[in-house]
Amino acid sequence: MCVNTGLLNKKVDSYKIGVGRMNDNMPKMVDAYHHFTAACFEGGALSEKQKHLIALGISLFANNEVCTYYHVQEAVAKGASEAEIMEAVAVAAAVGSGHSMAQGVTRVQTALDSLGVAAPQ
Repeated sequence: MCVNTGLLNKKVDSYKIGVGRMNDNMPKMVDAYHHFTAACFEGGALSEKQKHLIALGISLFANNEVCTYYHVQEAVAKGASEAEIMEAVAVAAAVGSGHSMAQGVTRVQTALDSLGVAAPQ
């Protein structure tokens, strides 16, 4: 599969341009955000690589295209292998499907119960 890395970089760059514009209007907020996220991604009990793999999974679950591209790039830059990245994708898929299942067996069942729809005997 051929991927246009220029397109991926363009999407990440468009985010950076947008943040730059926000910085023109709200520099304290943007600076605080950058300090906060930098501190969150510093190595600690978890490595920087692990943190970007976690962020990748969350980005996929949230359907955030720009963050997905960014965290793949950062995970690779921090030494993540393709296998590690794909395992993060698989975990995100498991959590996503688990989320649907959890809601299906709780909220939907509550709605059915409130409507008097009984389970088959």
